[in-house]
Amino acid sequence: MGHMSKNVTLDNPAYIHESAWLYGKVYIGNGASVWPNVVTRAETFEIRIGARTNIQDFVMIHVGAASPTIVGDDCSITHHATLHGCTIGDRCLIGINATIMDGVKIGNNCIVAGHTIVTEGSQFPDNTVIAGVPGKAVASRDCGDANLVNAKFYSAMADTYAAGDDRLSQEQVDAVLSTVGQ
Repeated sequence: MGHMSKNVTLDNPAYIHESAWLYGKVYIGNGASVWPNVVTRAETFEIRIGARTNIQDFVMIHVGAASPTIVGDDCSITHHATLHGCTIGDRCLIGINATIMDGVKIGNNCIVAGHTIVTEGSQFPDNTVIAGVPGKAVASRDCGDANLVNAKFYSAMADTYAAGDDRLSQEQVDAVLSTVGQ
């Protein structure tokens, strides 16, 4: 059993798993999903999760010492990632077990590779692929379409889970794939 603080604002999210622990001033956007064992803590400042963004299993989101944590629309924050007082643009994918620290600003359409540690105050423009310890720009390309497809799959899964099922039908998979490039 999770927890939802009285300070959490739900703006018609698609799905929030019962084991999520949401503390403090947290905003969950329209169509967003929060998966098993997610923890958010916003004792100061706030956490904002954008529309249709998915916060996957075991993600930890906390505010920084001097900054909120803001996640844009259509993002995938993947398993075991940690976001701490940072800003993530729209259509980003934060890889498995990545850590994004205080004051970091990541532009739109970016990918942060799995196991990357993005150190305090780092800034990356739109369309950057970030990898390593510490995280560095390793490529520049628009990853927005690919990242959006991942977010659309999670939106379809959120709808399915909210309806009491845990498998996508082939029709649902085909519907998501038919949007590739649109």
